[in-house]
Amino acid sequence: MTDHSTTTGKTVELSPWRQLWNLPEDVAYLNHGSFGPSPIVVQESYERWTRQLEQQPMNFFIREMEPAFEESLSAVSDFVGAARGNLIFVDNATFGMNIVAASTRLDTDDEVLINDHEYGAVTRLWRRTCQQAKARLVNCEFASPFTEPNSIVEELFARVTRRTKLIVVSHVTSPTALVMPVEEICRRAKELGIPVCIDGPHAVAMLPLNLRKIDCDFYTASCHKWLSAPFGSGFLYVAPRQQKHIKPAIISWGGSIGGRQPSWKDEFNWLGTRNPAAFLATADAIRFLKSSVSSFGKMIADQTAAPGAETVQIDNDQTVLESFRRSASTLIKDAVATLDRKVGTHSLVDNAKLRSEAMISLVLPEDSFPRVNSVGKAGQRHPLQDWLWNEHQIEIPVISWGNHLLIRLSGHLYNAPAEYSRLADAVCEFVGRSNAAGS
Repeated sequence: MTDHSTTTGKTVELSPWRQLWNLPEDVAYLNHGSFGPSPIVVQESYERWTRQLEQQPMNFFIREMEPAFEESLSAVSDFVGAARGNLIFVDNATFGMNIVAASTRLDTDDEVLINDHEYGAVTRLWRRTCQQAKARLVNCEFASPFTEPNSIVEELFARVTRRTKLIVVSHVTSPTALVMPVEEICRRAKELGIPVCIDGPHAVAMLPLNLRKIDCDFYTASCHKWLSAPFGSGFLYVAPRQQKHIKPAIISWGGSIGGRQPSWKDEFNWLGTRNPAAFLATADAIRFLKSSVSSFGKMIADQTAAPGAETVQIDNDQTVLESFRRSASTLIKDAVATLDRKVGTHSLVDNAKLRSEAMISLVLPEDSFPRVNSVGKAGQRHPLQDWLWNEHQIEIPVISWGNHLLIRLSGHLYNAPAEYSRLADAVCEFVGRSNAAGS
C-alpha cells in the first residue's frame, strides 16, 4: 500500500493495483457496480481499434469488422460458458433487454413476471411493453429478511399463472446486491414451458458464469461493470430455441456487410455506421483478467514501494480475476464490519449463498437517515450521496428501496481498506452535522 494525502488533508493508503487504472488519487471510487472504469491496458486497446477504423474505414467495415467481431465474441462466449453462435454484441444490458421486449409476443391479459428487486429501467421497459399489449406486469414482492434461495424460488413461482409468458429476473440485483438462484428458477420455468430472461450485468466476472448450465432463454449483460471492458460494450445471449423469434429493436439493412452467409445475427451486427471498438476491446478486458498476477506483480511493487519499504506481497500463482474476487470479498467483509461499528448499518441478506462478494447494499439507520421519496428516480440523489462527493470526493450510490435507505458498496482491485474507513468517518460526520443543524 502507498500513502496519499487527500484534498481533506487526511493521509490514506492506496491499493498497489491502482497503478493499473488512471483514477484520480484523491477520489475514493466505491461505485464500480454502476460504472466500472477500465484498466489502462483496456483503454489502450479501445484506442487501437478506433485508430484502425479511422485509418481506412471502408476496409475495416467490409473486410475486417465481422471477423474481428467473431474473434472477440469467441473470448466472451468462452468466458461466460456459451457457444459463440448464441451471442451477439449489444451496447449494454438495457439495449439487450429492449431486443427481448421487442421479440416477446404478448396478447391481452398475458403476464410478464418480475420482482421488486429489479433495476428501475427494466421495470419501466416491461411496464410499457405490457401496457402497449394490454397485458399485465406482475411484480412479486419478496418477504424479508432474505435467508434461503429456495424461499425466493417458491415465492416467485407462487405468482406464476397459466397466463405467464415470460419471467424477467436479475442474476445479481442492482439496488440490493442479492444473488438470485437463477439456475433453479430456469429449471422450474422450463418444466412449465415459460421462457426466462436474465438481466446479468453484475454477474459477469463477479461470479463464475456458465450459461450452458443455467439454461436460460435470454441473458443480457453490460461488460463495463465487473468485467471492466469499455463503456458501450455488452452482449445478449439467445438460446437456439429462441433465435427464430428474435427481432431487432433498430431496423437497418439486415444482412452481412462483408458478404458472409446469412445468420440470425445479421439484424444486430450492422445497425448503421458506428464505432465497434468497445466490442472488440472486450476481448482484451478478458485477457487482462485471465492473465497471471506475475505479469503485473513486479511492476506494481516497483511503482508503489517507498524507498526502504518492504516489497508489496503479490500472489503470483493467481490470475488477476482470482485476485480480484479474493480481494473484493475481503474488502467488502471488512467494510461491512466498519460501517456496522461506526454507523450502525446492517445487511439485507444473511445467507452467504444470496450475497454477492464484490458488492453489498447496507441499510442505513432510519433515525439518522430518513428516506427521501424522490430518490431512485432518474437524476434524483439523496443529500448524503451529494455531500460525500462534494465534501470528501467519495463516489458511492445511496438508494431508496422499499422502506429502506441503502448505501451500496463496491470493491475492486484498485480499492483499499482505508477508503471504506474514510467513508464511515464521512458518514458519521454527515450525521453529526445534520443533528447539529436540526437542534
